[in-house]
Amino acid sequence: MSEIFNKYLKGDKVIWSVIIFLSIVSLLAVYSSTGTLAYRFQGGNTAYYIIKHFSILMLGLFIIYVVHLIPYRLYSKLSQLFLLISTVMLVVTLFMGTSINEATRWLTLPGLGITLQTSDLAKISLVMYLARLLSMKQNNIKDLKHSFFAILLPVLIVCGLIMPANLSTAIILFSTCVVLMFIGRIRSRYLLSLAGVSILLVGIFISVAVYTHSEGRIGTWKSRVVNYVGTEETDSYQVEQSKIAIATGGVIGKGPGKSTQRNFLPYPYSDFIYAIIVEEYGLVGGVTILFFYLWLLYRAGVIVRKSERTFPAFLAIGLTLIIVFQAIINMAVSVNLLPVTGQPLPLVSMGGSSLLFTSIAFGIILSVSHGVNKREDFVENTETILKQRIEPEDISASINPNV
Repeated sequence: MSEIFNKYLKGDKVIWSVIIFLSIVSLLAVYSSTGTLAYRFQGGNTAYYIIKHFSILMLGLFIIYVVHLIPYRLYSKLSQLFLLISTVMLVVTLFMGTSINEATRWLTLPGLGITLQTSDLAKISLVMYLARLLSMKQNNIKDLKHSFFAILLPVLIVCGLIMPANLSTAIILFSTCVVLMFIGRIRSRYLLSLAGVSILLVGIFISVAVYTHSEGRIGTWKSRVVNYVGTEETDSYQVEQSKIAIATGGVIGKGPGKSTQRNFLPYPYSDFIYAIIVEEYGLVGGVTILFFYLWLLYRAGVIVRKSERTFPAFLAIGLTLIIVFQAIINMAVSVNLLPVTGQPLPLVSMGGSSLLFTSIAFGIILSVSHGVNKREDFVENTETILKQRIEPEDISASINPNV
């Protein structure tokens, strides 16, 4: 089994273990949390949604496998094309997108009937392009005029296009880019100034939403902020049911498939799947999930430390940060540390485009890991050969064949 694993699955084996573990958790949690959905829309056919999710999950694993075999150097060139495509798609979505739950985040592909959340592609494209820019500008990275604004411009454009329909995704993406720029040696005072201005603008946006009679997405954010900063009596129905699920889970949980709050909690298979996991597997299960995401972040740090080139290092840590940030925010929402955002739990929540694009991100991370490991093995083998060639016995033998 280990020989097959080593032969076909390249890259960091720990990251592969994280992917497999999260996939198993996803199947268990989605099957448990879609019972009510099945009785409501599929006449009690509980197998419908798990088969559908299993198919998408298997497609995601296949995407990870294919993407991780592509040399990471190719992503540097593709990043420009991907950023252009995703920007155009964001503009089209903003004006002609499909609205679901008062949010225009999806683009329906003509003739196929497939809906695509364009911000998922934009997240990966922007991180790839930012990693490329930071890598290319390392020689003059301290130059504010020629480097900082050139790097910041695509970040502002993409996040600005995402923000009207999906503020939480825009904030996650912007925060990831700021951290990536810090890792890329952008001056701290520039980043602190940028962070201050951004916090001020978001604060103004939320204040306007709270103190005006707004509809649509601004109205939704108004209700979420009011519910979050208010008293317990003003808790939203979602938050209330999530608290009940977590409180009744205890330390070891009720057991697999024994959740009761799945019958009351909206979107227990997506936005609040972490609450169902804690209810069924307890504090132990919740901490284990958190540990695996943090373990993923640690392994990305190992890849960065091993990498001798800047682009793969920035690419791996950037994509990992956006996955881990999204996971932490999803879990924080479930335990009421943050207002409701609508962010799924990466590779665990039931979904289509979100799961598939998360799979692409995992595949790229593994591609970087594979490339770094190959280079490390090459260096080690070269050093071994060189040492063998300069051994004293070999030198003596070359001078005196009789020795």
